[in-house]
Amino acid sequence: MYDTATAPAAHGGSRGRTHAPPRPRLVATDLDGTLLREDCTLSARTLAALHRTTGAGIHHVVVTGRPASGCAPFFEALGYTGLAVCGQGAQVYDAGRRRLLSAVGLDSGLARAALARLTRTVGPLDLAVVTSGASGEFVITEGFGRGDERALAPYRPATPETLWDLPVDKVLLRHRTLGDTELTEAAARCAGPGLTVTHAGPHIVELLPSGFDKGTGLAAVARTLGVTAGEVTAFGDMPNDIPLLTWAGHGVAMANAHPDLKAVADEIAPANHEDGVAAVLERILGPDGPVPDLGARP
Repeated sequence: MYDTATAPAAHGGSRGRTHAPPRPRLVATDLDGTLLREDCTLSARTLAALHRTTGAGIHHVVVTGRPASGCAPFFEALGYTGLAVCGQGAQVYDAGRRRLLSAVGLDSGLARAALARLTRTVGPLDLAVVTSGASGEFVITEGFGRGDERALAPYRPATPETLWDLPVDKVLLRHRTLGDTELTEAAARCAGPGLTVTHAGPHIVELLPSGFDKGTGLAAVARTLGVTAGEVTAFGDMPNDIPLLTWAGHGVAMANAHPDLKAVADEIAPANHEDGVAAVLERILGPDGPVPDLGARP
């Protein structure tokens, strides 16, 4: 049973480590801004490094804010068939069997009440939701879409009145004048019990069920694989990766990462467009001859 509800809460690891970490038994990677380049593709070097990692008997676990339904093209590009943590930790997905093993939905009543409080505080919001289930969709209002719908596929448009027609897993918030940090802080003040807020990416602030994050999701998967936190090296780039990096024994922030994540990381890797994940994995694995030309992958 892969139940994130029984996972231990994410907690601070041994930050400030000055010695080299031991060879991990599990490598956990975020997708956007970490493993993927800005155009949502994988480099040949990164793909080769991941193949070497799994070939060496080290588990690779994707840990992403994307819902499982939005990960299929990336899993295909990676040749990924393992367990994945999706939906900011609220979903555990078996990519090989294409099966959602556990999921936690959002209480729509609590969410709508929190959004009403937030609107009274900061003014009108542009909203989107992710519907529940393995085939969940991004449902976006007209104001939310700003030319980045490709990154949110599969998606469909909705009106504010039809946004809540189906059960949802999370709400995405945008404000036309507030910055991400200000919106995140205001939303957190208005969230109330049962809800949590995270800053997941540029112009992506999310309202989620409380008690679940990337750290708790990875803890659940690691436990099923017989891996402890101290045997994990984790990579990320945004504040929603803080629970992931602080749970793992060794946390790596990308050079392009948010300052809040860099502050809790043990190590700063080169940027995502500079194959930062590959650079760290190559150091861990040591020299192994020329990297095969596997081609850039979408």
